[in-house]
Amino acid sequence: MRLAFRIFSAVLILAAACVLVFALRQRSQAAEDFTHEVRSAAQEAQRIAHDVVLYTSARVGTGANFANSLQHMGLDAVTAADVTGSAASVFNFRRFHAGNLLWIGRSVSGAVRAVKYQIDADRMLLIEAREAGYHAEIQPIPSRVETLTITGTVRDSLFGAVTGAGESPELALRLSEIFGWDLDFYTDPRRGDTFHVVVEKKEYLDGKTAGYGRILAAEYKNAGHPYQAVLFHDSTGAAAYYRPDGGALQKAFLRSPLKFAAPITSHFSMSRFHPILKMYRPHLGIDYGAPAGTPVQTIGSGRVVFAAFSGGSGNLIKIQHTNSFETMYMHLSRILVHTGEHVEQGQTIGLVGMTGLATGPHLDFRITQNGTYRNFETLHLPPAEPVARQNLSEFAAVRDQWVPLLNAPVTLQASTH
Repeated sequence: MRLAFRIFSAVLILAAACVLVFALRQRSQAAEDFTHEVRSAAQEAQRIAHDVVLYTSARVGTGANFANSLQHMGLDAVTAADVTGSAASVFNFRRFHAGNLLWIGRSVSGAVRAVKYQIDADRMLLIEAREAGYHAEIQPIPSRVETLTITGTVRDSLFGAVTGAGESPELALRLSEIFGWDLDFYTDPRRGDTFHVVVEKKEYLDGKTAGYGRILAAEYKNAGHPYQAVLFHDSTGAAAYYRPDGGALQKAFLRSPLKFAAPITSHFSMSRFHPILKMYRPHLGIDYGAPAGTPVQTIGSGRVVFAAFSGGSGNLIKIQHTNSFETMYMHLSRILVHTGEHVEQGQTIGLVGMTGLATGPHLDFRITQNGTYRNFETLHLPPAEPVARQNLSEFAAVRDQWVPLLNAPVTLQASTH
């Protein structure tokens, strides 16, 4: 009995010792785990303080320079000067433009870590804080180019139809330029008109539109009548838009001296009551009612023969064209060309105003042929040359590749840059 008790006691003591050893080990492991967690937390906090950069952004204001813009975003004058100086060797600050995006990256403690400025759709100026100071370089912006078909329906204007389809106003401008020889996008669009365009669309990797490349084919259906265009490069590499039959889309003159939605307030007439002179007299041009400052474009290439103030005509530009025509642009608020200058079709030459005898801002546009005033609304515009005979088979292949896709609203191909 006494022996059994001793054995039991020994076993009990041994078990208690094992439990104690296990508890001590658990406590030691817990302490070690806690120490490791504390160390890891400290390292994580250090990593966050060192690696995490929080960005704030703003658009560059009108008239602001780079250093001033940084100060407006919270940098002190010394830091702003240091950041600006570090970039002077890689970036020309004369190309720092209002409206572009500027970012400042700070650590969680507020230290400046990086500055980014978007130069254009393809390039970013990156300035990073390093041990030896600030380092600046220009980096490409990753993007993706897709060839796709975009469609839309007009309810009020081409501009509204394009933006309503989720696209940039740039696309509306490009379409108006393509069809500008056949259609006046101030007066011709009708509710229910449709457009289809096969275009190269550039997007950043976050899905935001960066811009548009080539428009390969386009269609605008106006009051049920389709106008189609195909981009074709001839054997010399020159690019132009043609109808599907190979005829030239381009003409000697555009259909309007303005680009978008300005109503005609007064037509060509041999007897019109003048609102200021209070008498009937010929009105040998067309008045477009447009806000002051609206850009005015030359309808055709030529040479500026007059660009100055001219009495009742106000600020006046006269352009002489090679085919016996002369065009006049009157009542401008500003003249952007000078006498003797050669201008290209579609070039902005001035801004709408109300100088001279004018009751409100508008453009009085006139055209003469061999010295005789002509009614531009009914004037037949001579076409440019069609696709050359030797290029017809190549043009047909391009046409047959893109025109059938005008009614296929899908992504056709994509590449990442």
